[in-house]
Amino acid sequence: MNSAAWLAVAVVVACLGFLLATPVAPELILLGGVGTLVVLGVLTPDQALEGFANEGMVTVALMYVVVAGIRETGGVDHLVRYVLGRPKSLGGALLRLSLPVAAISAFMNNTPLVAIFLPAVLSWAKRLQISPSKLLIPLSYAAVFGGTISLIGTSTNLIVNGLLVSGHKGALGLFDIAWVGVPCTVLGILYLWLFGPRFLPERKPASAVFENPKEYTVEMTVEERGPLLGKTIEEAGLRHLQGLYLVEIGRGDEVLAAVGPYERLQAGDRLVFAGVADSVVELQRIPGLRPSTDPAFRLEDKKHRERVLVEAVVSPHCALVGKTLREGRFRMVYGGSVIAVARNGQRLTGKLGQIRLEPADTLLLDVRPPFLERHRNSNDFLLISPVSDYIPPRHDRALWAWLILAGVVVSATLDWLSMLKAALLGAAAMLLTGCCSVVEARKSLDGQVLLAIAASFGLGKALEVTGAAAGLAHGLLALVGSEPWPALVLFYCVTAVLTELLSNNSVAVLMFPLALAVADKLGVSFWPFVIATMVAASMGFSTPIGYQTNLMVYGPGGYHFRDFVRFGVPLNLLLGGVALAIIPLVWPFHP
Repeated sequence: MNSAAWLAVAVVVACLGFLLATPVAPELILLGGVGTLVVLGVLTPDQALEGFANEGMVTVALMYVVVAGIRETGGVDHLVRYVLGRPKSLGGALLRLSLPVAAISAFMNNTPLVAIFLPAVLSWAKRLQISPSKLLIPLSYAAVFGGTISLIGTSTNLIVNGLLVSGHKGALGLFDIAWVGVPCTVLGILYLWLFGPRFLPERKPASAVFENPKEYTVEMTVEERGPLLGKTIEEAGLRHLQGLYLVEIGRGDEVLAAVGPYERLQAGDRLVFAGVADSVVELQRIPGLRPSTDPAFRLEDKKHRERVLVEAVVSPHCALVGKTLREGRFRMVYGGSVIAVARNGQRLTGKLGQIRLEPADTLLLDVRPPFLERHRNSNDFLLISPVSDYIPPRHDRALWAWLILAGVVVSATLDWLSMLKAALLGAAAMLLTGCCSVVEARKSLDGQVLLAIAASFGLGKALEVTGAAAGLAHGLLALVGSEPWPALVLFYCVTAVLTELLSNNSVAVLMFPLALAVADKLGVSFWPFVIATMVAASMGFSTPIGYQTNLMVYGPGGYHFRDFVRFGVPLNLLLGGVALAIIPLVWPFHP
């Protein structure tokens, strides 16, 4: 290798060292490495910036917008309620997550799948009081497992098959690779189940979800002809709401206390809950419920999309002190609705509209944005602050959002459109149909993840254009004698290591001709080496930059670089051993 190649290797090794040893943000380290290579003349500015125009990076950005449409229409809540459910332990949660993700990943590209489940898993972790860092690495890994089951499970498989076809070497069937993929998936899920609860880090304590000491009293009404009508409390998902307690049900003049799980909801039922602010916000997302204090309120009302949720502390000088919300005509005076009331951490009794306000009561208000500026210095309130992450779902658009997502997945899976084109059309459709607002689309883009992906492509480009990657691969393979199995083991290991540093697709393209060359040199079938390329290029578990789904969960999980090394390296070794044991049996060296 020439001096440029050694410089590229040195910079990549230095970046890995900083990622392992320092808490500096990974995107800064990776961008610093790319900048160093440009200054040293190893990369041209065009080559360094290629990652920012890379289809994979742009596709991830567009999928964030598509998923924002699913989230804003309440689709994520359905995913949590009906797919993930309510497991009783962390091990059970890992199984409930990894099994459907792996199964779906066999027929769907990994990137959009993780993008869809990511907000759902964050919400799910909050409800289960589990640290997100216990679940997000398994989410990424399960998507990788499933991608090895079928030819369309990941773009790496399609690329290798395309190289086979273009080289007139044959082609793989849809589930040929399942001989390796299914055992690896089963063992991978068992690994997550057995070792995940103990060895996955807990970066964000579950107790942090409920740090807000204020307990609100909130009253919701069951809508007529709504989806909750006739369901039991258990079936409606209202029995195990984290941070919320169903105190009673008001039905006409009757009050049902100590509500059982099999009580069926009726139109007009007034459900009285007590809980913290974040949980009250989650309550607003359940279709079929509306705040009792505002009979005209509908989540699907277009005007409601221009409203925000704020906390306001009642001043002793407020004209409402001593009056009930109904007597004070709060909506007429302030142009908003009282969603919930909190008082000195106490649970208030009675209907929300009949509670007489006292000084220092905290109100959770649904108001228009100008309310904040208009009343920030008002004598009526001691303090006004917005509640973050409040997005009233548009349940009437949920079907449109899921149809758009299905169109993206089907068109990409059946190769009608490239993943980039499908994601581009999907993002545009979410905006045009009103499933996602422009503001929320902009907020949904995770700049840290996108910068890290773009920079990692730059480092991979340096190893590729300088010949460092090919030189290292050839050098290691030169150590192998004439025995095919040791050559296959070394070839798999080299491919797996490169996958942790380069993009999986780049590694597949780089190693494919080497697979043919090594097989020809040994006088054996090329199939074991081609399959080893396909499998090893997808097994990126040991670094967050090894697979783009790892980067997608890196930030939300609060992970450190070493978390992937500690938990991923044993998994790489386990699945590598399984793959190397199966490949020569299914695709023998001497057919």
